[in-house]
Amino acid sequence: MTAGIGDLFAGGGDTGRLMARLDWSASPVGPVAGWSQSLRAAVRMVLSSRYPMLLLWGEEFTQLYNDAYSALIGDKHPAALGGDVRVTLAEGWDVLAPLIHEAMTTGVASWVPALRLLLERAGYREEAYFSVSHAPARDDDGRTVGVLTVCSEVTEQVVGERRLRLLRDLTGGGDGRTLDVAGTCRRLAEAIEAYPLDVPFAAIYLREGDLLRRAACVGGAAVAAGLPERVPAGEGRSWGLPEAAAGVMTEIDDVADRLDLAGGAWGDPVGRALALPLPSAEADQPLGVLLAGVGPSRGLDEAYRSFFHLLTQQVAVAVRNARAYEDERRRAEALAELDRVKNAFFTNVSHEFRTPLTLMLGPLADALADSGHPLPPVQRDRVDAAWHNATRLLTLVNSLLTFSSLAAGRARSEAREVDLAGLTGELASVFRAAVERAGLRLEVDCPPLSRPVAVDPVNWERIVTNLLSNALKYTFVGRIRVTVEADDEEVRLVVADTGIGIAAEDLPRLFQRFHRLPGTRARSYEGTGIGLALVRELARLEGGDVRVVSRVGVGSTFTVALPWAVAGRDAPPGPDTPTRGEATRAAVQEAAGWLTEPVSTTVPAPASGPMDATHGARILVADDNADMRAYLARLLADQGWRVQTVGDGRSALDTVRRDPPDLLLTDVMMPGVDGFELVRRLRAAPSTAALPVLVLSARAGGDASVAGLELGADDYVVKPFAAAELIARVRAALLRARTRRPDAGGSAATTPATVVVRPPGDLTPPSGPGAPMPVRATAAPPEPEVSDPRPRTDLATRAGVLDTGWAYPSRPTSAAAMRRDVRTALEAIDLDPDVVQDLLVAASEAVNNAVEHAQRPTRPEVRVRLRVADGTVQIVVRDFGTWRDRRPAMDRGRGATLMNAYGDVRMVSTAEGTTVTIERRLSEGDVARAGG
Repeated sequence: MTAGIGDLFAGGGDTGRLMARLDWSASPVGPVAGWSQSLRAAVRMVLSSRYPMLLLWGEEFTQLYNDAYSALIGDKHPAALGGDVRVTLAEGWDVLAPLIHEAMTTGVASWVPALRLLLERAGYREEAYFSVSHAPARDDDGRTVGVLTVCSEVTEQVVGERRLRLLRDLTGGGDGRTLDVAGTCRRLAEAIEAYPLDVPFAAIYLREGDLLRRAACVGGAAVAAGLPERVPAGEGRSWGLPEAAAGVMTEIDDVADRLDLAGGAWGDPVGRALALPLPSAEADQPLGVLLAGVGPSRGLDEAYRSFFHLLTQQVAVAVRNARAYEDERRRAEALAELDRVKNAFFTNVSHEFRTPLTLMLGPLADALADSGHPLPPVQRDRVDAAWHNATRLLTLVNSLLTFSSLAAGRARSEAREVDLAGLTGELASVFRAAVERAGLRLEVDCPPLSRPVAVDPVNWERIVTNLLSNALKYTFVGRIRVTVEADDEEVRLVVADTGIGIAAEDLPRLFQRFHRLPGTRARSYEGTGIGLALVRELARLEGGDVRVVSRVGVGSTFTVALPWAVAGRDAPPGPDTPTRGEATRAAVQEAAGWLTEPVSTTVPAPASGPMDATHGARILVADDNADMRAYLARLLADQGWRVQTVGDGRSALDTVRRDPPDLLLTDVMMPGVDGFELVRRLRAAPSTAALPVLVLSARAGGDASVAGLELGADDYVVKPFAAAELIARVRAALLRARTRRPDAGGSAATTPATVVVRPPGDLTPPSGPGAPMPVRATAAPPEPEVSDPRPRTDLATRAGVLDTGWAYPSRPTSAAAMRRDVRTALEAIDLDPDVVQDLLVAASEAVNNAVEHAQRPTRPEVRVRLRVADGTVQIVVRDFGTWRDRRPAMDRGRGATLMNAYGDVRMVSTAEGTTVTIERRLSEGDVARAGG
């Protein structure tokens, strides 16, 4: 070898030394001495580079490469040196040939970031990926005579990213719902099935006692038929499952003999599989086994084994979470009865809190805003009402705090020596005026006892007060008798009445917390349901107990007995001037409200008031709270309306049948016939089906409002309310009722929602009488010829356009009403239920955002527009306030995601409000008949 030739290959490492010893005269490029300067320069560049480079020279594509490239072709080196690349890379030539020929014929370089090639460099048909650049190589005359290839292997990167996607899909797959174990296994199998190159087949086996049961399987019918359904966990050899169930990973090398299954990138037979234990909290007791096939196109190296380990971890976590969800669901079902009682309690408490709050806020706000009557005498009446209800609210709070202390075991008896007979007689006498006003007799027989009694005066006052209030509430004729008596064993307080009595089956639960007797006749529905429970708890706190004897239609007798062993204990004397009777007087004031206006009363409309189409309308108010009736009567009469008030639902029903009003405003929680039952009966009768009904209640929450609206109420107002809002709702309901009357030029209708048909392209928002504040749907004034909602939908379908709209108050409960209205409209055109549900989710998020974000709205409402035309569903949600960003703690972080997941979303925000448009293009299978 001459010095010049040695210099050419010097610095080329092992490959350079091989090239220096190679007899190039036998190759197509000829002896080195005859090489052109261009070939020599290209060889020097290739050998001096640390990056994998391959030079193909001449028509025979003779290979010249460096050390870095030799590592890429594995056991094909060194035979490939000086040989034809078409022979060396024959298995991948169909992929490489177009790229090489393009570089040679066009003279333009190319680059492919992740080119998949079939290689046989390690004894099997391997799936490999390369980033490859092919550039033309020219001779001394500038002619393209070869190709310079620069490449790097990215197999680990490509395969690793693909496996990472599978692991991510296992974590975040599905629709976000928590599934049971069976559903979770199906979801995991579906995720694995999408990656056959890495896991050509798989099966999840879960432990059930001494058996392994197959919960899910992927890989096709052959795999399902070839794998066992059940396997004993501790015996036999079947696919390595018993060993894996014992915590030992097992390799199965004869898969090809068991299954006829092709896989991998090149469709080769699957020959290996792994049986991997699914870890649980107990290391020696796996949850089950994951049986996973090994792709034939990749070697089972450390990275591949690590992937399978992570795969089993993800599957195990998902199964454990599903089992925890099932356990939690079972616990929740076990606590269902407790939750029901708790919900009943909170409902009652809500009723008791919100009514007095309304009666404080309403009159006080009126007093501050009324410049025409500075203070006397109207203001004095308002302040008196506020004080009265504030006192009642304080009594309720005190009762709840006492009960909470008793339940938590924190209450203590501060016993004092008292004259029990004198104290009881004094407390009972406070009730005398209220009892006699109710037309009953109060008999008090409390002779002096032979000795003082040790008892907490405050607790005893609450016991006497609750028993007398209960007797007055449920007694309508006869008498109430209060007796204190004693013998050698005990001292007894006996409160007997001639009231409605209690059924024998209800007596065992009478003293339970929050227990109330549904449908029982009473002077008022008001009460928390803890009064008698509080009597028993306080009696036991004093060392005694309470018992009851009752017969339906005869009356009840409650006896509180204190054994002398406790009542006669030593205790300090009571104060000379006891500050007692406050709770009793508050209870009497509350009872006086039950007795106010026992029959219906009428408040005439004043000569002044707004002169509009509703002036002089007659409104019937039904509420069992006397203060609320008086407040509503004054509030509505000031608007020029005639107001009649009744104290319960039965009286309201009789009044409506005898002389129908223009509108009924009813409370929900009333004795006998409650507000919901009143609405149900009115809607069932043809003569009163169209009567406008507004439901007024302290029962907050979407379920309560939806229940009232579904029964047919025109609106649902929650206490406390603003007087202006209530007046606006009443006026809107009166105006809507007038437009529905045939003599007013409208079409008779008994349903508050109307589907409106508009010409294509008309996107003006719906409006009309009553549109600003209804909870039920209130659309544009109907055209006479299409008054019935169902024919309107059919007409819309035939015309190719369904167009309707609603307006809702800007409050959280409006989303539930919107879902009901939109669902009804979409189901009327036979839209696929899944599509309907998707649209309802997106629309709910838009309405919730409108309620939460609208700041200082010019209209306290949210408008929703639904349009189906040209195979597209469009829902437009608009508010009338400036945009307000939510604080991070308030942001659930899913609203925009949900809306975009189910449709194309556009948002336009201006000073007048924000409009969100959700569009969904319908496919052939989404609808049987919808808008063209």
